[in-house]
Amino acid sequence: MEYRSNIERGLYELSQYASEQYEAARRKVASFLGAKPEEIIFTKNTTEGINLVAQGLKLRRGDRIVTTLLEHHSNFLPWLRCKQKFKVEIRFVKPDVRGILDPADFEKAVNNRTKIVAVTHVSNVLGTISPVREIVEIAKERGSLVLVDGAQAAPHMEVDVKKLGCDFYAVSAHKMCGPTGVGALYVKEEHLGRLDPLCLGGGTVEYVGRQSFRLRRGPERFEAGTPPIGEVIGFKAAIEYLENLGMGNVETHERKLSKMLYEGLREIPKVEVYSPEPENKLGVTSFNIKGLDPHKVALILDSTAKIAVRSGMHCAQPLVRDILKQPQGTVRASPYIYNTPEEVEKLLSTVETIAR
Repeated sequence: MEYRSNIERGLYELSQYASEQYEAARRKVASFLGAKPEEIIFTKNTTEGINLVAQGLKLRRGDRIVTTLLEHHSNFLPWLRCKQKFKVEIRFVKPDVRGILDPADFEKAVNNRTKIVAVTHVSNVLGTISPVREIVEIAKERGSLVLVDGAQAAPHMEVDVKKLGCDFYAVSAHKMCGPTGVGALYVKEEHLGRLDPLCLGGGTVEYVGRQSFRLRRGPERFEAGTPPIGEVIGFKAAIEYLENLGMGNVETHERKLSKMLYEGLREIPKVEVYSPEPENKLGVTSFNIKGLDPHKVALILDSTAKIAVRSGMHCAQPLVRDILKQPQGTVRASPYIYNTPEEVEKLLSTVETIAR
C-alpha cells in the first residue's frame, strides 16, 4: 500500500492505516528496549531526546547535575546550557585514559541535591561500556534520576531499560540501520507527566481555550505537529531486521571483529591505540599513527583502499583533548554487522603500510 496520510487526524482509511503503522512502530521500539509503548516518545534523534529531558525537568538554582568527560557533545552541551540558564551546579566524573568509569567516583559526585545523572552507555570514541547498573544504584540511593545516552549501545547489544533501572534512555534510528531524522526516548511512565514538552502544537493537547490548554497524558504530549511518519515506520523495519539477526549474534560478531582490530593495531609499530582491552568495549576503536595527522590517515585509507573511517574530535572534545591528550583528534574505526574479518585484515594491512 502506498499512502501519504497524516496520523491521528482523519477517520478515512489511509489516515487510520498510517496511524496503525505509526503506533505499531512505537510498540516495536518499546519491545526492543524492554519498555511499555506508552513510555516511548518519538524524537528527531538522540540529541533531541536528551535536550527534551534537560529542558523539561524544571531544574532550579542549587540543583546538581552529574555527567562525565566520556560524553558525546549531545550529552554534554545540554547540561552546560542548563548551568547557564538555570544556575545549576555540574560535577564531571573523569574516566581513566582507556575511557573506563569507576563507580566509586559517582559515590563522591552524587549527593542528595543531584537532580539527574547523565551518562553514555557506550563511548562513541573508544567503544568503552559504562557500568550503568552500578551508577543507577548509586543515584537511586540518593534520590537522583538517571539518563542514559544509548545511541552507541542499542545497535550493538541487548538493552533492557527495566533491568538497567534508568529513568530515561535515548536512541537514534540511523545508528540502528534505520532512517535518519528519527529517534526515540524512553521515559519511565511515572515521569511522563512531570516533563515539560520542548514544543507545543497539533497532536499534543486534549483541550484548547482562549486562555488555557490541557496537554495529553501519553507520549503524544511531546510529539508536536506532523511527525516523520515514514521514518518512524522505517525505524520499525530496521528493528525487525536486527531482531531477525538476534542481538546476541550481533554483539558476538562485533566483539570478534573488535578483538581482531584491537590486537592487530597494537602490533603495528608507530600506532597508538586509545580504546581499552576488547573485554571492556564493543567495536569502536580509536587510534593514531605517530607523526601523522588523523585526517590525513583517514583520507589515505579512503583514497587508497576505499576504507571509511572517522577522524578528528568525534563530537567529544573534552574526552579527546583533555583525557586522551590528542589535540588533533584520533582515527576511529567502527566495525559492525556488515563488516567481515577479511575487511578488518585489509584495514590492518593498509594502516601498516601507511605507518611504514
